[in-house]
Amino acid sequence: MGFFSAILGFFGFGVGISIGLVAGYFLFIYFQPTNVEDPEIKPMVEQEQETLQRMFPEIPVWIKSPDFDRLDWLNKFLEYMWPYLDKAICKTARNIAKPIIAEQIPKYKIDSVEFETLTLGSLPPTFQGMKVYVTDEKELIMEPSVKWAGNPNVTVSVKAFGLKATVQVVDLQAFLLPRITLKPLVPSFPCFANIYVSLMEKPHVDFGLKLIGADLMSIPGVYRIVQDIIKDQVANMYLWPKTLEVPVLDMSKALKRPVGILHVKVLQAMKLKKKDLLGASDPYVKLKLTDDKLPSKKTTVKHKNLNPEWNEEFNMIVKDPDSQVLEINVYDWEQVGKHDKMGMNVISLKEVSPEEPKRFTLDLLKNMDPNDVQNEKSRGQIVLELTYKPFKEEDLAKGFDETQTVPKAPEGTPEGGGLLVVIVHEAQDVEGKYHTNPHVRLIFRGEEKKTKRVKKNRDPRWEDEFRFMVDEPPTNDRLHVEVLSTSSRNLLHQKESLGYIDINLGDVVANKRINERYHLIDSKNGRLQVELQWRTSQAG
Repeated sequence: MGFFSAILGFFGFGVGISIGLVAGYFLFIYFQPTNVEDPEIKPMVEQEQETLQRMFPEIPVWIKSPDFDRLDWLNKFLEYMWPYLDKAICKTARNIAKPIIAEQIPKYKIDSVEFETLTLGSLPPTFQGMKVYVTDEKELIMEPSVKWAGNPNVTVSVKAFGLKATVQVVDLQAFLLPRITLKPLVPSFPCFANIYVSLMEKPHVDFGLKLIGADLMSIPGVYRIVQDIIKDQVANMYLWPKTLEVPVLDMSKALKRPVGILHVKVLQAMKLKKKDLLGASDPYVKLKLTDDKLPSKKTTVKHKNLNPEWNEEFNMIVKDPDSQVLEINVYDWEQVGKHDKMGMNVISLKEVSPEEPKRFTLDLLKNMDPNDVQNEKSRGQIVLELTYKPFKEEDLAKGFDETQTVPKAPEGTPEGGGLLVVIVHEAQDVEGKYHTNPHVRLIFRGEEKKTKRVKKNRDPRWEDEFRFMVDEPPTNDRLHVEVLSTSSRNLLHQKESLGYIDINLGDVVANKRINERYHLIDSKNGRLQVELQWRTSQAG
């Protein structure tokens, strides 16, 4: 019986397969419709807006707006670095949150709040694009578009009244458009002193919140309430024009702005060694602070005197009392030829206590090399008295906010006068006929000052600052600013002008501060950015 069943089953299987093949042929091949047209292929630029949105639900912002730049390199960097950034960020978050939690939990009678797990997951945020703004101020403004569909796992356990509750945050999505401003830009690494962050629009934040395994966000009405609370709270704190300020550098050290005045009184020198073969020497003293571009201070010349007495006083601007050093050099004046150096020494400003006059009697040395045997030779002594007077904290705070106020002039400024500060920032599109090695020359009331020379550059940047102390406001004066190029290789045209401007200083006196980009006269397209400040004994 079993044999006959097997035979019949085999024949049944074969018949079924045959019938299925024949039916499938007639249904899908023989009766195939002949009126089907080939799909029409169009370029993307010819597609309608609705079609494009269906094809690309998330079009990158750099495609929609030409002001935004692509940041593929940054996204690739984050992709590789994310496992390490995840650990570093979570460690920092724990350290920041621990003292805050410890301070807050007694108010709510909670025993403890601890992170059981804290990880940002394996998916880094993505920068869709970034817009960069260029201004005439010392700042850099960036607006990145940030999207993060992450898989973090943040589990917090709360213990209170003998009970323990576990809250878990999962599946976080955040869309942000922040404005990040780095200012002021300074010549000290990382080259900016503060970071200012604000949001240009309300953020979109979505996440799952689980309590004892149950998803709280699935409760009707809770999701919308949480969304509104987050948006409103974040907007109240950081929505533009409100900002989050993150200090990065000490302003006084970063900007190298004046923090005080050093009063130097050169009293006398004793037992100097003569340099002239016939007769005594004619000594004078030069004083200079390290890291200071201002010219050295000089005493008068005491002719034919090896024990001169000067009793002359000088005021010097201090930018960093912890690192600056006063250099003292004694020279023998010569009517013709080079002045001979009679000796030198230095005084670290760390040795001078604020507001306390201190007298120094120094041996004159050949140089500051402690291993040089020639320093054992007697060259005489010099006596000075130093007093360091730091500025007040409130004056420093006002002075460093360059975008709002102008600092006060230093002590010793003439009554009724002030300090004219000229900051030469940069030039653009300056070009010489024979060479382009630009530097800037300033002429004010016959006094001339120059920036450093930049070789072979049509868009040079100097960031050089110059100061002119004046007895009265320069209301009717002009500042002559000229861009020059020099080259020692071109013997016929060693020097040529790349353009100039004459700035009326009456506007500076009235406004306290001007920062403008000027079109250079006698230049085809050249422009020069110059900042001017008028500082008096009263803050601007």
